[in-house]
Amino acid sequence: MALTTEQRVRRAAVKLFAAKGFHGTGIRDLAQAAKISSASLYHYMGTKEDLLVEIMRECLDRLLLAARETLADLDDPPGRLSALVTLHVMAHAAQPDETRVVDNEVAALSRAARRRVVGLRDEYEAIWAGILDEGVAAGVFDAPEPAVTRLALLEMCTGVARWYSPRGPLPLDRLAARYAQLALRMLGSPAPDGDTAAGRAREVATRVWRIRP
Repeated sequence: MALTTEQRVRRAAVKLFAAKGFHGTGIRDLAQAAKISSASLYHYMGTKEDLLVEIMRECLDRLLLAARETLADLDDPPGRLSALVTLHVMAHAAQPDETRVVDNEVAALSRAARRRVVGLRDEYEAIWAGILDEGVAAGVFDAPEPAVTRLALLEMCTGVARWYSPRGPLPLDRLAARYAQLALRMLGSPAPDGDTAAGRAREVATRVWRIRP
C-alpha cells in the first residue's frame, strides 16, 4: 500500500531527526526526503516543531497505552516488572529511530511543548516507579534506592534501540525474555512461574508495533 503524503513526511522527519537532530534538519531536507516541494510541506506538518511534538507525543502515547493494557489485572510486582521490561525492550527494538528522537530532542522543544512531552514521559516512568515501590513494600524487591534502580533499568532496556538488529542471532522475544530475567535478578527476585505476564507483553508489543514473530 502506498504511503500518504502525511505518512511520507512523518517517516522522513523521524529518519532525519534521528540521524541529524532537530536543529540539523532543514525544511529543504524534509521536503526532499518526503518528495514534495518546500512550499507544500507546511500544509502537511504545520511548523517543524509541530511535527517533532507530534512524533514524540504519538510514540509516548502508544507506549503508555500498551503498558496500561499489558499491566491490566496483573497484581504481583515480579510479574508486572517482567511484563513492563518485555514490552519496553520490544517497543524500543521495533522503533529505534522514534526512540532516538524522543530521548535526544526534548531540549529542542519550546517550553510549552516540552511540558507536554515531558508530562507524558513522566506518566510512563511513574508506572515503573509504582511497580518498584510495590515490590519493595511487599519485600520481593531489593531496591534500597528505587529512583536510581528505575533509571538504571530504563537505561538498560532503552539501550537495545542502539544496537539491536532483526538480522542478529537472537530473536526479539528471546532477547526481551533475557532482559526481564536480568531485571528481576538485579532486584533479587525470582522469575514468575510460567511468566504469563511476559507472554501478554509480547502479544501486545507484537500487535501494537506490528513486529513479525
